[in-house]
Amino acid sequence: MQLQAIEPTPLPAARQPTGDPRRWLALPVLLTGALLPPLDFTIVNLALPSIRQSLGATSSDVQFVISAYAATYAVFLITGGRLGDLYGRRRIFLIGVAGFTAASALCGAAWSPAALIAGRILQGVMATVMAPQVLASIRVLFQGASQERALALYGAVFGLANLLGQVLGGILVSSHPFGLAWQAIFLVNIPIGLATLLGGWFLLRDSHAEHAQRLDAGGVVLLSLTLGLLVYPLIEGREMGWPWWTVAMLATSPAALAFFVNFERRLGQRGGSPLVELSLFRQKRFTTGIVMAFAFYMQNAFFLTFSVYLQNGLHLTPMDAGIATLPYVSGSFVASLASSYLMQRLGPYALTLGFALQALGFALLMLAVASILPAGRDAGLVGAGMGFGIIMPSVIKAVVGGVDPRHAGLASGVVISALQIGSALGIAVIGGVFYGALGPSQTSAAYVYAHAFALALGCVVAVLVLGGALSASVAREKPSPP
Repeated sequence: MQLQAIEPTPLPAARQPTGDPRRWLALPVLLTGALLPPLDFTIVNLALPSIRQSLGATSSDVQFVISAYAATYAVFLITGGRLGDLYGRRRIFLIGVAGFTAASALCGAAWSPAALIAGRILQGVMATVMAPQVLASIRVLFQGASQERALALYGAVFGLANLLGQVLGGILVSSHPFGLAWQAIFLVNIPIGLATLLGGWFLLRDSHAEHAQRLDAGGVVLLSLTLGLLVYPLIEGREMGWPWWTVAMLATSPAALAFFVNFERRLGQRGGSPLVELSLFRQKRFTTGIVMAFAFYMQNAFFLTFSVYLQNGLHLTPMDAGIATLPYVSGSFVASLASSYLMQRLGPYALTLGFALQALGFALLMLAVASILPAGRDAGLVGAGMGFGIIMPSVIKAVVGGVDPRHAGLASGVVISALQIGSALGIAVIGGVFYGALGPSQTSAAYVYAHAFALALGCVVAVLVLGGALSASVAREKPSPP
């Protein structure tokens, strides 16, 4: 389609070459929407003992408070991204923010474990409606160097979410504001959500795919089933000791995926509008970028294993364990702010640099834990965090940056979903290696925990090396003509 320069009618936002003039004012609103979902992953952890005592929850109830949110978030992200493409990203973003705020109020007012779990599931659903619109809007509102700066700030949000989750969660639970305990970690979302809703109403400009068609309801059901069969056992399986039905769900997921792909292909051949545009996966850069995102987020097993090592192996308090992660979080936040400059100077090789830094950082931490280089722990954490800060915006640009703006929501949902599934797989597999090395007795001996943690770090390094190799192969390729 050719643009006619002499036509006086303004171009749609998705096709404006200079971007929306209000885009920098709208960006903080979008980034707040990006902050809330990961913040609610981390902030809940510190409140779990209080939740259990206050509501009389069982261990399985407490675990489900986390896993219900995580599974729902991973399963419906692609559908949420597609909703923005079809019905307008501003509209869907505002619906997501309003729903997430209401779900947070429900969680804060929960009178039983079942009510809290219901609120967490609703939070997860609304997060999937809200989060993909952020990346999709950045894709269509920003171009060139300004897009790289916006993506760098987007990547910094994840480091900020980890920091706030550790610090703010501890403050809210221990200080009992207005006589509240664990409820405060959910109710704090209400003023944030209302401010985001107000800012989005006035500052965001709508964008969507041209000639939008109806939502592919059959595709939504089949994709949700496919991802549910994969994600739920990955999240719950290790905690439950891998009962037979979790293995059966995993074994069934490839067949469900094949059925979904065939359904989408036939729908497209009949002239319908599939939920997932399968042609995107024929673009090598897009597919390789998804694989890199998947491999990259398997490193999230580090947070689980590091926390257990610090608290059970070194007998640190939860607050001290949270403080011990600050070198990683700080390195991540600073590198995220510098990643725009690195992407401009190094191009696709910035992604390779990020993988190399994170792999080297974790390798240095592994040597420190193994007492080979004891003084290297904080340096390793900073290096690994810096790698994270560079990879996050770079891998997203690799996936979303070259996608047609009309599919920006779908691509955003796919890449965030890949990150979440990679995280679940990493925790299941690498966490399994860690707990397997501890043995059934779960001994309190520090050297056993150190050995198990070093082994888990070795697995993380291996996955990051694979991601780095893929990024280097993509960087050597010449970009395809538009």
